[in-house]
Amino acid sequence: MLGRRRSDATQGIGSLRYLFDEYAFDTNLRELHRGAEIVSVAPQVFDLLEYLIRNRERLVSKDDLIDAVWNGRIVSDAALTTRLNAARSAIGDTGEKQRLIKTLPRKGFRFVGTVREAHRPVIEPAGSAAQNGDTEPSLLSTPHRCVTFRQPQR
Repeated sequence: MLGRRRSDATQGIGSLRYLFDEYAFDTNLRELHRGAEIVSVAPQVFDLLEYLIRNRERLVSKDDLIDAVWNGRIVSDAALTTRLNAARSAIGDTGEKQRLIKTLPRKGFRFVGTVREAHRPVIEPAGSAAQNGDTEPSLLSTPHRCVTFRQPQR
């Protein structure tokens, strides 16, 4: 993983989404959307994209990516290039155009697209601990419903 802290959703902030071009990149749901469609992205490609987007204000070295995505394991240049090409493809970019992911030869990579951050709030159920001002949920404040199943009669 990317050495993540507690997710925004577990902190009550909601889901963090990065919006760029016609894409929405949801870090908590681990989904990439192009308009209304979900774009299929392999886990390492997702992690690579997430790292580049979160660090878009700076140049990211090959070693930074390897540490973040592969936890420092030895990775061939071909494997890194394959994941980078897959990331570009997922967001409609290419190595030739480099509209969103720029390569600076022998220096590193940078996400150069214009990004907006959007927080999707956590919606608490009515009567929940959060709505009652409690900081810790309790069993007494959590709504429960008993469900029974009947066997169909023959």
